[in-house]
Amino acid sequence: MNAPSPTLLVPFYEHPADRPDAWEAVVEAAPSLYGVVLNPANGPGTAPDPAFAALAARLRTAGVRVLGYTDTAYGRRPHGEVVAELLRHRDWYGADGAFLDQVPTAPEALGHVRRIGVAARAAGARTLVLNHGAHPGPGYAELADLLVTFEGPWDSYRGLDLPVADHYCHLVYAAPRDALPTTRVHCAVPGTGAHPWGTLPHGLERSL
Repeated sequence: MNAPSPTLLVPFYEHPADRPDAWEAVVEAAPSLYGVVLNPANGPGTAPDPAFAALAARLRTAGVRVLGYTDTAYGRRPHGEVVAELLRHRDWYGADGAFLDQVPTAPEALGHVRRIGVAARAAGARTLVLNHGAHPGPGYAELADLLVTFEGPWDSYRGLDLPVADHYCHLVYAAPRDALPTTRVHCAVPGTGAHPWGTLPHGLERSL
């Protein structure tokens, strides 16, 4: 019998020095993880952070995809800025994937995002995740391995009938313990407010 595919994508935006026990739980959950989004400073920051570098090395040793966080500002950030951050994630933290946040959904932005995707692959990203936060227009699926087609609170999510596919991911916050997103790759956390991704996914926090 084949083992189930890893299904948990973890965007945990806390410093390893501040939350060592929580990060330990993430590393221990390696077999269940699709990947971990590494976000030292709303991106790679302006200088390498040794604590994040050590954490990234542990995750890679455990067989976890390390996805460097880069914000595209819905396509408003210049191509060169985004690419520079992708390279810093690779050079400073050994990121083997990329998590592009605030990616536009409109077909008109497809060319811009495609160029970023090509640059990400050239920078060594074996896994590319586009976080649209909503369902994107046609054409985006061919650019990435995973599309985040919903990001938002459970109260909004539970009333929706969203398309589901193996390459879609739903990120849900303010979620109760029994919340289960409908996509194979997903994440549901209890966090609320302006920083919901400072809490661990349900299931991991029980090990603390």
